[in-house]
Amino acid sequence: MTLQLPTTFTYEKRGRIAVMSFNRPEAMNAITKEMLFGMDAAFDDFNGDPDLWVAVLTGTGPRAFCAGMDLKDALPAVAAGDSMGYADPQKRPFHHIYKPIIGAVNGLCIAGGLEFLLGTDIRIAAESASFGLAEVKVGVIPAGGSHVRLPQQIPWAVAMELLLMGQNITAERAREVGLVNAVVPGERLMEEAMAWAERICQNGPLAVRTAKEIAVRVLNLEPAFVLEKTMAERVLRSEDAREGPRAFAEKRKPNFRGR
Repeated sequence: MTLQLPTTFTYEKRGRIAVMSFNRPEAMNAITKEMLFGMDAAFDDFNGDPDLWVAVLTGTGPRAFCAGMDLKDALPAVAAGDSMGYADPQKRPFHHIYKPIIGAVNGLCIAGGLEFLLGTDIRIAAESASFGLAEVKVGVIPAGGSHVRLPQQIPWAVAMELLLMGQNITAERAREVGLVNAVVPGERLMEEAMAWAERICQNGPLAVRTAKEIAVRVLNLEPAFVLEKTMAERVLRSEDAREGPRAFAEKRKPNFRGR
């Protein structure tokens, strides 16, 4: 059966490598509910295809990898109780994928976009890329695994800078702190990402998948994800969580009340 995906998320098979892309360049590749389900379907297909050994995830266009959830679409839905397909408190981006995933970051990578990146294994960034978690600026928190994965992947103080300040860091800073593996000129981004993927494909696929599975399972992240989900719901149901997206849509400064 042919996999039916929305045009906003693309999926291409190139030999042993699956190339996937957020495809809303006119909206900085911001995520809609349709895109989330498309991405899930694509990764399920990748995971179940024995002929695919590595995935490369990127964004269409030079401006953005992914700018997170579309605040006019997805975030109000979540605040209203719509789980966006992630009702399971243990489910986070790519939590069940033990094949390697390479993130090719071609521009802005913030909010949910960074959360997707945190679920990848190797990250290549264009020189123009930037990274951040801006949710606190609109009165919510990133609930896709950031509080669990980020402090495990980079130094605590830098993780707190991203989580509490809501400000971006550059590609070079991301490389310095270990958030990405390499920084290259934008025109070489996909070439470099595919080269890393090809090198992985030269190794034994069973050994590669098992190495990743051991590393992931040893972390035992499930209880931490449950805690994050529970605490995030308290914020998402607050008055501030309704005010933040409304202020963003109206292009004004939010009037937070702490309740």
